[in-house]
Amino acid sequence: MSRPLPLARRALMGGAAALLAAPVVAQPLAGGRTVRVIVPFPPGGAVDITSRLLADRLGPVLGQTVVVENRAGAGGLIGADAIAKGDRDGTVIGLVSATTYCAMPFMHARMPFDPLRDLTPVTQLTDGVLLCVVNAQTAQARGWTDFRSLIQWSRANPEQLRMGSSGTGTSSHLNIAAINRFAEARILHVPYRGGGPAINDLLAGTIDMMFDVMPALMPHVEAGRFKAFAVSSGDPIPLLPQVPGMKSFADLGLAQHELINWNVLSTAGGTPAPVVQRIFEAVRTVSQQREFIERLRPLGYGIVLSESPEAAARMIRGEVPRWQRMVELSGARIE
Repeated sequence: MSRPLPLARRALMGGAAALLAAPVVAQPLAGGRTVRVIVPFPPGGAVDITSRLLADRLGPVLGQTVVVENRAGAGGLIGADAIAKGDRDGTVIGLVSATTYCAMPFMHARMPFDPLRDLTPVTQLTDGVLLCVVNAQTAQARGWTDFRSLIQWSRANPEQLRMGSSGTGTSSHLNIAAINRFAEARILHVPYRGGGPAINDLLAGTIDMMFDVMPALMPHVEAGRFKAFAVSSGDPIPLLPQVPGMKSFADLGLAQHELINWNVLSTAGGTPAPVVQRIFEAVRTVSQQREFIERLRPLGYGIVLSESPEAAARMIRGEVPRWQRMVELSGARIE
């Protein structure tokens, strides 16, 4: 159920030569109509931050207006459904997560669309680990000094430790379900409509912890409001070398557990290949901009551009069995 980081880094390195030769896209899409970037989560979360950074830079590259539209709910499905049902001219795009593409079809009794059929991948844009953070005041009051003490407290106090997530079926939900199973923890999952509302409740102490993507969490870690206890990769990451990965918790049954999340910029299924290619080239141009790279790097997101839209589609299909297995292990089911 692991997806090693080198896989993503190889994808980035493999496209390095193409990046250097990336052309500036001059022709607008669909005769210059406004491009909508659909965010499947509320404002303030990681996908929202990344989408807005991208949208701000796509407009000048495409030569047309690009706006952001938040369509939150159902763990990202509502927004992804809006992308899938958008016009097939490239004017409706958005970041679609690994769980929407590869996990939710195995959790939902009924899906509003088929991700592999009704979405057209343009390119993978980012990958990143999940970060375990706790409310600093709550941690002090309850004596949580590290991830191990957090798990031990949850065992002694079943379902009293409340973990917020971006929604049912998201990567944070699957991750904590796996940790509960492997580590025999008793953490209560509290789903929200997105990362932003969950973060607000964690700041207020309404919930106790989050295990979620890093961009929206890191400012609060740096300000001392959250304490970082672990990352979902096997090993620590360069940005937070002092924060242990899952291999450090072999005694808790987590030595083989690892979760790396990714996002793929997508548009409606059936969008003509030349239109998809034009969006791909625009994103490739943005991905080289120093400011864009620097804004993402401190937040824990790596830019991982696919070699082509076809390569992005192959990557997604190859990931399906791994995420299916994670759903089976978690027991997650949405009727």
